[in-house]
Amino acid sequence: MDLEFVSLGDTGLQTSEIQFGTWRFGKETEEGNVEIGEDRAHQLLDTYAEHGGRFIDTADVYGGGTCEEWIGDWLSDRDRERYTIASKIYWQIREDDPNSRGTNRKNVRHRIDALLDRLGTDYVDVLYIHRWDDETPAREMMKTLNGLVEDGKVHYLGTSTLVPNEWKVAKANEIARREGWEPFTVAQPRYNLVDREVEGGYLEMTNDYGMAVCPWSPLGQGFLTGKYTREDGLVGESKAAESSRFREAYLIEENFEVLDELEAVADEVGATIAQTAIAYHMAHSAITAPIIGARIVEQLEENLGAAEVELSDEQVGRLQDAKGGPYSGI
Repeated sequence: MDLEFVSLGDTGLQTSEIQFGTWRFGKETEEGNVEIGEDRAHQLLDTYAEHGGRFIDTADVYGGGTCEEWIGDWLSDRDRERYTIASKIYWQIREDDPNSRGTNRKNVRHRIDALLDRLGTDYVDVLYIHRWDDETPAREMMKTLNGLVEDGKVHYLGTSTLVPNEWKVAKANEIARREGWEPFTVAQPRYNLVDREVEGGYLEMTNDYGMAVCPWSPLGQGFLTGKYTREDGLVGESKAAESSRFREAYLIEENFEVLDELEAVADEVGATIAQTAIAYHMAHSAITAPIIGARIVEQLEENLGAAEVELSDEQVGRLQDAKGGPYSGI
């Protein structure tokens, strides 16, 4: 099974129908352990590439920068031009230095050079702003980002999260349009069958600008894999080893009703619950390609199997109706 390519919005680029997210590479747990070390990170990248995957998503703060270094080492033995690499900037990287945060020109120019060095490449295909910086005027930010495109260090610009602040993205794009600068052409919001805040103004905005939409968390932080039961969250104190924030957001009756329908559809198409949840994104007219992650190779292979799952319009409608009703864009 090889992943197919789909258009990345109006950029002209082709992207893998499932993108690979690397946020766990080099990530330390509270106990001081590393979730995914370098060897396994390379095994996961190998597996993704072997299935035809070509879009790798990272950020300069993942693993404190080691994530990009490991990706760069992996890329060094391959044809860089065959891969689309996306990274992100925003979060503060030096204590007691407020200028090492956000999208001010000093920080952006420093951060792009540092991340390119770690990746061992002359450019990234997509540079996301990881969050919106209210301290930097939109015009200043777009002028700086446009300079990176003109310098050849970045090909396309994207925004990560920014829901429900789609008006800020629209404002920035209108400034770019007026000045003849590069606009945001890729969006990376959280979206899945239980986290549906993008349905409405946000997806209308991305559609109007011809932006690609590449959601993170298509499995709802693991909830939409079926590994949680009602007894985990609905009977007294949760038995799940998760934060109270996770329990309050996910282990609630209305979400389990979605999970019930998802399991029913999964049985009908002969797929796992996780594969069916990912396949929903691939059947969604407003979504370009979901971003998936994995801790182990077997998990990644299962998730990539979503590319072989076909959902009917009726099944998609049932999944939509399970919480909140249908999105008119489907």
